[in-house]
Amino acid sequence: MSQPVNALSLDEHLPLLGIAAWSGTGKTTLLEALLPRLNARGLRVAVVKHAHHGFDVDQPGKDSHRLRQAGASPMLVASRARLALMMETPDQDEADLQALLAMVAAQRPDLVLVEGFKDWPLPKLEMHRPALGKPLRVDNDPWVRAVATDASLALPEGVECLDLNDLEAMTDWIAAWPARWPAERHPRPAGEVTTS
Repeated sequence: MSQPVNALSLDEHLPLLGIAAWSGTGKTTLLEALLPRLNARGLRVAVVKHAHHGFDVDQPGKDSHRLRQAGASPMLVASRARLALMMETPDQDEADLQALLAMVAAQRPDLVLVEGFKDWPLPKLEMHRPALGKPLRVDNDPWVRAVATDASLALPEGVECLDLNDLEAMTDWIAAWPARWPAERHPRPAGEVTTS
C-alpha cells in the first residue's frame, strides 16, 4: 500500500497501536494470545485488520447477501448476539483507515490495535523474526515505538525491544499503552542506532 493521501487524525481519546510485520511473522497468532490477557486486565480492545484481497462475511442465498447484491450500501445485519456492517467499496483503491477508526470509536474501546495498515502514520509495534530474511521496518519508519523479536537487534534510540516469546511482558507493554498514548501520538525524533 502506498502512503495514505490524507493524514491520520490521532484523537487523544482513542489510543491506537499498529501491529506491523511481514507476512508469516505470526501477527494474528500473537493477537489471538494477547487479546484474552488484555481483556482479563479489564481492557476493551478493538481490532481493525486490513485484508489484501477480496473477502466476504456474507453467505450467498441469505437475505442480507441478496439485499447487498441488490444495492443496499451499507447493509447492517443485527441479532441479539452480534451485528455486521457490510459495504461495497469499488471506488476505493485501499481501505480508508480514518473512516474505519471513526466506526470503531463509536464503541468506545480502551485501545484499538491496527493490523496491516503498516504505511499509515500511527505508532506501531513491529514484529520481526530474522529467520524470515525480511528487513526491519523500524529504520525507515519513525512511527515504530517497539520491536518484538526473537533475536538481539540494533535499534534506533527511543525504540524498545520486546521478547516476542514473552507473552506476559508483551501484555504488560500493550496494557500500558493507553496511559502512554497522549505522549506517543507523534513520530519519534531521528536518532542514533543503539544496540539493545
